[in-house]
Amino acid sequence: MGRSSLVDHAAETASATEIERLADAQDAIAQEHDLSFSQALKLYPKGVLWSIVMSTAVVMEGYDTKLIGTLFAQPAFQKRYGQLVKANSYQILAPWQAGLSNGSSVGQLFGLLIAGYISERYGFRRTMITGLAIIIPIIFITFFAPSLVVLEVGQILFGVPLGLFQTTPVIYALEISPLCLRAYLTNYVNFCWAFGQIIATGILRGVLNLDNQWAYRIPFAVQWVWPVILIPLLYFAPESPWWLVRRGRLEEAREVVKRLTSSRNINFDVEKNIALMVVTTEYERTVNAETSYRACFQGTNLRRTVIVIGIYCIQTLNGNPLRGYSTYFLEQAGLPTIQAFNMTVAGFAVAIVGGFFSWVLLPLFGRRIIYFWSLVLMLIIMVLVGALGIPQAESPKPAYAWAIGSLLLVSSFLYNCSIGPLTNTLCSEIPSAILRSKSIVLARWTYAVTTIVAGVLTPYQLNPTAWNWSAKTGFFWAGGCLISIVFTFFYVPEPKDRTTAELDILFEKKVPPRHFSKTSVDLAEDIYGDEEKKI
Repeated sequence: MGRSSLVDHAAETASATEIERLADAQDAIAQEHDLSFSQALKLYPKGVLWSIVMSTAVVMEGYDTKLIGTLFAQPAFQKRYGQLVKANSYQILAPWQAGLSNGSSVGQLFGLLIAGYISERYGFRRTMITGLAIIIPIIFITFFAPSLVVLEVGQILFGVPLGLFQTTPVIYALEISPLCLRAYLTNYVNFCWAFGQIIATGILRGVLNLDNQWAYRIPFAVQWVWPVILIPLLYFAPESPWWLVRRGRLEEAREVVKRLTSSRNINFDVEKNIALMVVTTEYERTVNAETSYRACFQGTNLRRTVIVIGIYCIQTLNGNPLRGYSTYFLEQAGLPTIQAFNMTVAGFAVAIVGGFFSWVLLPLFGRRIIYFWSLVLMLIIMVLVGALGIPQAESPKPAYAWAIGSLLLVSSFLYNCSIGPLTNTLCSEIPSAILRSKSIVLARWTYAVTTIVAGVLTPYQLNPTAWNWSAKTGFFWAGGCLISIVFTFFYVPEPKDRTTAELDILFEKKVPPRHFSKTSVDLAEDIYGDEEKKI
């Protein structure tokens, strides 16, 4: 056989393999669409379990986020680190409140950039174990901090591994689950964040009557619990099969898929599932083979990156910083310290209920519809909070303080049944598979920047020694809600019931966001076009 014949034969063999793989991928997509929720749970019981284990690390982020902001309202912490502002009344001054609130966020900026590289190079499992191991010695700094300066250093260092946790669990949850489960598992990440916050508030409420150093050291010490539990568990966790495919380790990917799924399901074809991952990855590489941060801003990836950045920024713009300071805010609005803590605990209990309610909404409505209308409702709530702040500032009454607190409870429920959990779902679904880690890193990085800005503004807005806006701060965040509504209407698409390959094609075809749910996709025709038909 001549050289030209060998080349032709090799090309024909490659084309035949490609066509067969494409056919398998189409079958896998059809199976994904046909799989019901109950069937998916029976097929992926171990996948669900490992996703939950990986996501539990986010409890630490939620705990840390709530811990510092709530300590500002704790008498023992105020007396140890604050300044005397009037008879027997201590306050952490607004500049230090801003610095401590932002310390973790500054560290997260570095952690996020590192996460984008090491998670794609070394895998999600190793990244998480490394981050948890680093956290253990860092906790000693905050636990024994003799001054606000040392506490600030500890917060910054603590934020670096938290940056690893912000992206890895969400991507892992999406990549080890079938289409109909991915929204629930990515939503669960927000549950963990809420769990962390309610645990922090509950512990701080429990030590509120202590008048010594243990009132704030015990809450710091609780942070040691999570690495001790999670490191041994994650050691046995499987790696993401999508990551293994991206690394060219197909045999290992097959073994992981077998490990994640139930062997009793005879209708599931592992080979076709892997074929879909391979076809999706290869198609994305033909569009743009780069996997750097720069690639996130090239071609259609620019549009996808802008969308996920905008969605994460909306987490700040909708008024989350105000809820993060809810204990301190309610105290300044006129509630007694104990009642302010009780309302905050109730707020996070409501948040958990809201998280479960989000699972009820998911099968009934599209992501875009839930997200858009929840922002409209949040705008109304923030306007009402601001409006109540006007008479409260002129003639403070307990009724106003309780009304403001009640509105914050409603906003907490609304956020946690819509905006909060859907942020993780939308931002894990919208990027391409090969740029998913880096796109989410960029989005979270921008979110961390907005959090830092808000962390500077919010203490000044609420602190009586600074601007003293109190509840009128609601008007400020109502403006943020309005910006969020406009962005959502024009930019956020509907990814419900779309595989990664289908979303790739919709973005390549430049389909308007409002038409994503109505546009049909044919994998073979849209990827190969006329060439496929000729074959």
